[in-house]
Amino acid sequence: MHPAPLFVAVLGASNYTYAEADQDQQMASWIGAHVRTFEFLGGCPQLVVPDNAKTGVSKACRYEPDLNPTYQEMALHYGVGVLPTRPRKPRDKAKVEVGVQIAERWIVAALRHRRFFSLGELNRAIRELVEKLNQRPFQKREGSRLSLFRELDQPALQPLPTERFDLSEWSQATVNIDYHIQFDRSFYSVPYQLARQTVEVRATPTTIEVFHQGKRVASHVRNRKPYSAMTNSEHRPASHRAHLDWPPSRMVHWASTVGPRTREVVERILEAYPHPEMGYRSCLGIIRLGQRYPATRVEAAAERALATGAVSYKSLDSILRRHLDQAPLNPTTTVARSLSSHANIRGAAYFTHEGGA
Repeated sequence: MHPAPLFVAVLGASNYTYAEADQDQQMASWIGAHVRTFEFLGGCPQLVVPDNAKTGVSKACRYEPDLNPTYQEMALHYGVGVLPTRPRKPRDKAKVEVGVQIAERWIVAALRHRRFFSLGELNRAIRELVEKLNQRPFQKREGSRLSLFRELDQPALQPLPTERFDLSEWSQATVNIDYHIQFDRSFYSVPYQLARQTVEVRATPTTIEVFHQGKRVASHVRNRKPYSAMTNSEHRPASHRAHLDWPPSRMVHWASTVGPRTREVVERILEAYPHPEMGYRSCLGIIRLGQRYPATRVEAAAERALATGAVSYKSLDSILRRHLDQAPLNPTTTVARSLSSHANIRGAAYFTHEGGA
């Protein structure tokens, strides 16, 4: 069982009513209900008087309430003004309060014994009852809600915009030191000058826009792959862009000019990571070592690193600083001699003895 809140809207002059059930009272449902109300009416009123709900009003105030940015954007798209009611003042929206009572009697009560297996099925039943309600004759006056709507409200409605409102979600984010923000488990770049600053994020189903002090500073196609990054090269500092000028093939080619062992070291570093870019920093460090030391020494250091299994920039740097590349390298003899003379080595004869364990 899932409770479905009922959204009700009423026009002021004709009492023409719209109602629908939503899956919740969150922003997407709130905005979607407004959009479908305007489409049901075939136009937009000049003013909307909503309840003082959190989905519509970020900060309640008797005189100057702060609208939710997404709600405000929707109102601008349809050219309507928004005048929220005062908190705990139902008289500010007396029309819709009466409309809610009528909806409870003519819709909720009529459907209370029926079981629905989808929201669409429920809303189709509600739509039928809404049409009957609007066509039902008034008891104390001539006409119906539908006839008054066609006579009074419909001519005064503004035309719908050519495009339907694209629901957007606003939030705030802090720019990380790597000039990326995180939104919905993905990362998006912004100009590096904004590192550690707070920005506003506008998210639609297709795009992510980043604003700083009211000015758009970045725009990306929305990334649906979790924990991956969308990076614009122009957002990088010059030093980082210089790193991008060294693709893996260029790094391997440089290592080949030094020697086959250096090339093997670079290839192993790039292959050790799921993405070659993650090994760029180590490879660039080795390239810098090639600028400080002769090629023969770098090649000898690479050979020693491969022999010892310590394939990294730090290993090569340590070998070169300590001049170990100039020492003789014979790991097989050294290891065998050290093992044979170790006090804890029992030897093969121990395991062939009956008492051995």
